Amino acid sequence: MRLESLVGGVPEVVGPETPIADAAALMLDTDRDAVAVVGRAGLIGICTSRDIVRAVAACAEPAHAAVADWMTEGPDTVGPDVPAEEASQWLLEAGYRHLPVMDGEELLGIVDVRDLLWAMTNR
Repeated sequence: MRLESLVGGVPEVVGPETPIADAAALMLDTDRDAVAVVGRAGLIGICTSRDIVRAVAACAEPAHAAVADWMTEGPDTVGPDVPAEEASQWLLEAGYRHLPVMDGEELLGIVDVRDLLWAMTNR
């Protein structure tokens, strides 16, 4: 199974100035653990639940702290033609849980460990 079959629809995105509380609410509403951070130049980062935990642990005010201050900048990305098995191996080796899928400059979505586990058990 290729990643293109795991992403679809409109990806969850926020801007760099979005408060982390709003990013967390979007994650809860969409049952995702990460949102893409998109600026004028396209994908500039990814904000994960771990980033939000780091912000709260550092006593950042969630209603006012910007995603840009806590996001993972310049995340690695993969194309839609990458097999799920290859993406799974890459995540294990890199120690990541989320992987943005890009078709050129277009963000198609973010796959996570849960998506890849589903793909590999439902072949």
